[in-house]
Amino acid sequence: MEPIVSVKNVSKTFPAGKNLLGRPNKFVHAVNNVSFDIYRGETFSVVGESGCGKSTTGRLIDHLLVPDSGEIWFDGKDISKLSQAEMRPLRKNIQMIFQDPAGSLNPRMRVEDLVEEPLLIHTNLSKEERMKIVHELLETVGLSAKHAKRYPHEFSGGQKQRIGIARALTVKPELIIADEPISALDVSIQAQVLNLLHDLQQKFNLTYLFISHDLSVVEMISDRIAVMYLGYVVELAPKTVLYKNPAHPYTQALLSAVPIPDPGHQQERIILEGDIPSTINLPKGCPFAARCKQCRPECLETKPIQTEIEPGHFVSCHLYK
Repeated sequence: MEPIVSVKNVSKTFPAGKNLLGRPNKFVHAVNNVSFDIYRGETFSVVGESGCGKSTTGRLIDHLLVPDSGEIWFDGKDISKLSQAEMRPLRKNIQMIFQDPAGSLNPRMRVEDLVEEPLLIHTNLSKEERMKIVHELLETVGLSAKHAKRYPHEFSGGQKQRIGIARALTVKPELIIADEPISALDVSIQAQVLNLLHDLQQKFNLTYLFISHDLSVVEMISDRIAVMYLGYVVELAPKTVLYKNPAHPYTQALLSAVPIPDPGHQQERIILEGDIPSTINLPKGCPFAARCKQCRPECLETKPIQTEIEPGHFVSCHLYK
């Protein structure tokens, strides 16, 4: 099965300091040699702590950022080196749902104009045809046509995110990148939005790249999961395999912190000690070595190579050489 997205050894840095001549001499290593595939119709999730590079990865796939090295293939085409003009025809096939529903909506535009905007850019439909699509999409995401004349400030957080989802669906994309789409919402609303995303995926045959720090949310919606730490993918596996048999010590620590709704269940919590290394001065060996209780001398000297320990289950750790 051919992947719809293929990320191959992608890295991205950002300037963090300048010398006396004003030239960058320090760099934040946000994404480091990341590789994975996303298959059509699945929900592929990327999880990790804040600052691990998961949102940067999403922006690289959407070509909002250009990688320093590596390749990003979408639908059989290398998009990593395309100019903005060359990327424009592909934009309608890759849409984003942003973390902050309020910040992603222009407060001076009515809802109908916000949802209509992608149709203005990517289609030649008449005003009447565009409005018909807008009203149908608002109904699809749980709002109604009467909401079209209102402004964003008149809606709750959950309703604003529904507007953002409707806007992402206007041009019938193949891939939707959902960057922490429910983290700014109340817990009671989060489940509604997740259920909506699942229903829309079935209805429109969508593929999701779902970015989150919440492992309980990721378990609910994902097919496969990549765990990131310090810009590296340290483990990648199908959801059921990852939750039953986490291999990397970092993944084990993350899963031990997920609360289980059973008062009688006793779970041993793995406490990570030490500080996260600087993304400017990356460690020589394994990025997790400074906080790992199973650290060996070789972990401090050489970076681990990604190893397939069972079908579809990859881990970057010296314990599984």
